[in-house]
Amino acid sequence: MTDRITPRRSIGVWDLVFFVVAAAAPLAVMSGVAPLAVMFGGVGAPGGYLLGGIVMAIFAVGFTAMSRHVDSPGAFYAYISRGLGRTAGLGAAFVAVLSYVLIAVSFVPAIGVFAHDTALSLTGLDIPWQLWAVAGWLIVGALGYMNITLSAKVLGVLLGLEVLVLVMFAVPILAQGGAEGLSFGSFNPANVFGPGVGALFVLAFGAFLGFESTAIYSEEAKDPKRTVPQSTYIAVGFLALFYTVVLWAAIMAYGPERAVEVATQDPTGMFFTATEQWSGTAVSNAMHVLIVTSALAAALAFHNASARYLSALAQERALPSWLGRRTPAGSPGAASLAVSVTAAVIVVAFTLAGADPYTQTFIWLNAIGIPGIIGLQALCSAAVVAFFRRDPHGHGVFTRLIAPTVATVALAGTVILIVVNYDLLTGADGVTNTVLLLILPVTFLVGVLVARMMRARRPADYHQLATVRPDEPTSVGS
Repeated sequence: MTDRITPRRSIGVWDLVFFVVAAAAPLAVMSGVAPLAVMFGGVGAPGGYLLGGIVMAIFAVGFTAMSRHVDSPGAFYAYISRGLGRTAGLGAAFVAVLSYVLIAVSFVPAIGVFAHDTALSLTGLDIPWQLWAVAGWLIVGALGYMNITLSAKVLGVLLGLEVLVLVMFAVPILAQGGAEGLSFGSFNPANVFGPGVGALFVLAFGAFLGFESTAIYSEEAKDPKRTVPQSTYIAVGFLALFYTVVLWAAIMAYGPERAVEVATQDPTGMFFTATEQWSGTAVSNAMHVLIVTSALAAALAFHNASARYLSALAQERALPSWLGRRTPAGSPGAASLAVSVTAAVIVVAFTLAGADPYTQTFIWLNAIGIPGIIGLQALCSAAVVAFFRRDPHGHGVFTRLIAPTVATVALAGTVILIVVNYDLLTGADGVTNTVLLLILPVTFLVGVLVARMMRARRPADYHQLATVRPDEPTSVGS
């Protein structure tokens, strides 16, 4: 029997913002991924990130409107269930669990690699990445098991330091006009929609992963009908502007033409070299250290989200009930331990197979999780349209129809771009890419089959999935 300890409603707006922005790992995205966006998308890369933020803000319109009527830690699962039916919802739930868990796991070897490189660069100590990864795994596992407010405090501190070092990077460049004077060509549509637009959008849209996880914490939010929408808009707005300005500053640091050359020749050093030149060695060294904590913060944020998805499904008997057991403090302790064990098994398996911890373990796991979450965003937007078509709940046509329709089309198009440019994400051959891509539809199918089995053998449990509340439309579908 599942332990039904009620979660404490202790999370405020800014706690949720910390979770979401930390999951996005802004320092890791800017220093580790954004140079690739410049390499493929050219000087229009900042405009690509801005456009990605706009699309996510449009998605948030319908998403947050639905959050006012669906108070569930299942988020995507609950929304899709109540818009498109329980069977589709449970298929989506399995994809969501897989995507969040794999992304959470992927950051464990990333912590090891970043920490190894930082220690070697700054101190000369050559400690194996595996030891650093174990340390990161233990920290994330411990914090994930404990009360959620402790995680929020830790993430708040780490995120504040990340933002500070990136501000210290960008301000001197923009204040002094960069290498060749400030240029706004990065926001010219002709540059944004250049030859490398597909690859650019893969990286730009992927940078916003995790902002939708605000709804996962609805059971623990102080006032979910206010907290979830506010934190979602604050997070996506901040990320869009921050990414855009910081990447624009990086391009200005070298000048448009030179920036593309540097991003192509030395993508991993692009930000660190510019930081040392414009802000000094101390700031550059701090950036080296903070990219480790950035990966740690992202791992913790995705770990927490994964545990809550597992717990929500266990509470509704779609997964083994023991996963729903909570600690006395109200945290999903059993699910958190399950995520930690899963991380250990996967990372050890990849390591024993001789996989590179970053270019294979980290990248390949993200290559499954990124299209998984963006695909769920597209499906969720379609569910919003269906949900409000049955009962508008007083929302205007823009909120319940126009915005979610635009988001559905834009996000579905992004998934197509990811599939077409999949080799960019993985660096693997055709067979490996095919196997990795098939994991998502197979997982969705497994969820659908579980739903049908529940409907046939345990109809009472099936009809309790994503249970309808009194203020919601009664036709949930099948």
